[in-house]
Amino acid sequence: MEADKLNKRIVVISGMSGSGKSTAISALEDMGYFCMDNLPSPLLPSAVSLAQEAKETRPLAFVVDVREGPFLEGAPEVFETLSASGKEVDILFLDSSDEVLLRRYSETRRRHPLAMDLRLHEGILREREKLSWLKSRATRYVDTSSFSVHELKATLRRMFSGTATSSFVLNFMSFGFRFGIPSQADLVFDVRFLKNPHFVPKLRPLTGREVEVADYVFGNEEAQSYFQLLKNFLGYMLPKYADEGKSYVTICIGCTGGKHRSVAIAQALFNTFQNGPWTAHLWDRDISHNGPTP
Repeated sequence: MEADKLNKRIVVISGMSGSGKSTAISALEDMGYFCMDNLPSPLLPSAVSLAQEAKETRPLAFVVDVREGPFLEGAPEVFETLSASGKEVDILFLDSSDEVLLRRYSETRRRHPLAMDLRLHEGILREREKLSWLKSRATRYVDTSSFSVHELKATLRRMFSGTATSSFVLNFMSFGFRFGIPSQADLVFDVRFLKNPHFVPKLRPLTGREVEVADYVFGNEEAQSYFQLLKNFLGYMLPKYADEGKSYVTICIGCTGGKHRSVAIAQALFNTFQNGPWTAHLWDRDISHNGPTP
């Protein structure tokens, strides 16, 4: 979606306390939204104007709920003002059954915002009354009674897919085992079994970024078969990671010194996956290390 289109979208997250609003705002933030939680409704137009002046291209998301107190009463006029200015106000209302809300508050032992001087079930009833108008105006409604955190995030990703840039970051890193396994690694693949260019005098001073080295590394059926298996595995796994809601995955390819084989394989993987539905990066961590790489 183009930046000017994204700038017109405003998602208002509301709903019952305990229904998953914190999870929802985190999910939208991971999807690339600029998010603000518990900003008083009268300040929303100012926040939108400031975002425009700052040339903020991300879509905006705000949480509007009973924590606003008396400010909540003016929210309908604020939404009308934003819509009249050309903004697309999308109201997401999250709900759960009273039984589920009571159980969640019992498990977390948190205080309900409207139950300071009331019993919990009375606070929930009062909240339903105060939010009834917002529920009736919602453009999207989700009952989270039977949802886990992961299921709610997956639902929101499906619901808002295409409304923001991809937030899934894919990192490919080559490294040398002699310098240690990267601490940020999610997946580690060892390519030390492949033919080592270090033992070819004319290739030794080069790196896996050079065509001659890459041709040598891939110049046999063993390396080609391994790379095909690796592509198939990552082609299956990466969409699963994205669907699960991971923000990033770091895939590390290691050889002995991190200069030849791992660099060539990491570069080939980056070339293969860089145009997918994610942002891809490549880092050759140990390519500049000097010294023998037996």
